[in-house]
Amino acid sequence: MQRSLLLRCSNSIFRPPPNSHRLRPPSLKRQSAPIAASSGAQLPLTFSQNYRTAPNRLHCSVSESQWKQDREMATADEQQDPRIARISSAIRVIPDFPKPGIMFQDITTLLLDTKAFKDTIDLFVERYRDKNISVVAGVEARGFIFGPPIALAIGAKFVPMRKPNKLPGEVISEEYSLEYGTDKMEMHVGAVEAGEHALVIDDLIATGGTLCAAVKLLERVGVHVVECACVIELLGLKGRERLGDRPLFVLVNST
Repeated sequence: MQRSLLLRCSNSIFRPPPNSHRLRPPSLKRQSAPIAASSGAQLPLTFSQNYRTAPNRLHCSVSESQWKQDREMATADEQQDPRIARISSAIRVIPDFPKPGIMFQDITTLLLDTKAFKDTIDLFVERYRDKNISVVAGVEARGFIFGPPIALAIGAKFVPMRKPNKLPGEVISEEYSLEYGTDKMEMHVGAVEAGEHALVIDDLIATGGTLCAAVKLLERVGVHVVECACVIELLGLKGRERLGDRPLFVLVNST
């Protein structure tokens, strides 16, 4: 697994490395490189995966040269801001969780590192403080961790975007596809008003299903989504493509 680092906003779409897949077939040999977890154990890492699933919906692609250029820019960003390297090193990868073949991106170790956690919030706050954002919409569940402190710091309200039957009041919902069925994203009626400017935040973008549903839900009621933001992007699962032309900002790229 190779993790590259990114601190910028881009509407370009990354071409994943040729051997990136959501799940690794059992017959394939795992090529691994050890990395130290916070517990001191050596974890065999290949590509990074998360358990969120959805079908790929391809809109467009970029040239291999453009993809390489994006990776080079990410390296340059790392050198310019050491906080990014600290954030990346604080994220633990758990193999075969929650089921075999998945490499889970665990941000709980980031939360244990007070400096890296503060760096994460600070980087988002620095980006969005002067963008006239009145709503920070957090996607269940780990978007609830990063969203509220960002909202407080930039003077915006926090709106939780939840799975079905979690919100007690009247809700509106947006259905989205999973690999074997559908799910819904819900928001309280009246939580936002038409014309407001929103930031949608989650810890990670994989296939982009939940993030895209949250954006569509806000857009349906007349909210302008300024940007989507995540701590981690899994390049191989093409979530950026599913967002289409909606801007996405991430701190850490993982392949």
